[in-house]
Amino acid sequence: MESIGVLLLCPVLSYLDQELDNRYKLYRYWNYPQSVQFLEEHANSILAVVSGSNYSTDDALIDALPKLEFVSSFSVGVDHIDLNKCREKGIRVTNTPDVLTDEVADLTIGLILAVLRRLCECDRYVRSGKWKKGDYKLTTKVTVILFVDFCIASNFVAKRTEGFNCKISYYSRTEKPESNHKYYPSVVELASNCNILVVACPLTEETHHIINREVLKALGPKGVLINID
Repeated sequence: MESIGVLLLCPVLSYLDQELDNRYKLYRYWNYPQSVQFLEEHANSILAVVSGSNYSTDDALIDALPKLEFVSSFSVGVDHIDLNKCREKGIRVTNTPDVLTDEVADLTIGLILAVLRRLCECDRYVRSGKWKKGDYKLTTKVTVILFVDFCIASNFVAKRTEGFNCKISYYSRTEKPESNHKYYPSVVELASNCNILVVACPLTEETHHIINREVLKALGPKGVLINID
């Protein structure tokens, strides 16, 4: 029986590369600089594409693979995959949702503290010996954190902020009845009532430029914008 052809668009961890190579006929796309010639020779034997978030599975590539049945991406987002084209051709798409949710939530708290408590500046202040000349100027307390799109990641962040005794509010396309946090019907209204605005929504046509001049003006010169998506 002929092995299933798998097109790997980008280098992966060695164990994954080895597993794919052991189980399938693996084509490492970066080894074929003449991509047009490669596709002409091997397109009919490729049934699956494996990629990461920085490598596009666009309509041109999909159309060039007439036997393609499966696109797998080791990423949370799928912005790099032409989902409409896959839907049109009945191609199945998989990704790795929530695989980094805890890590993103932890780093979000780290970013908030680093900005408000000026941790990086404080570190440089101590290392430079300036502490001997006087106290460091005051930092800002975490008081109100608001989320653009209350998704799984932002929910994980919200749970981590409970120990800071700060208020949590959010904006989403629809109000979340299961949430105990205050809901705002617009991003501008949300930004007007916080000192930290966390963007947790995926990039879509609807969310493109959702943080515009009006939102930044509402957030104000002392506000903090954190993008975790």
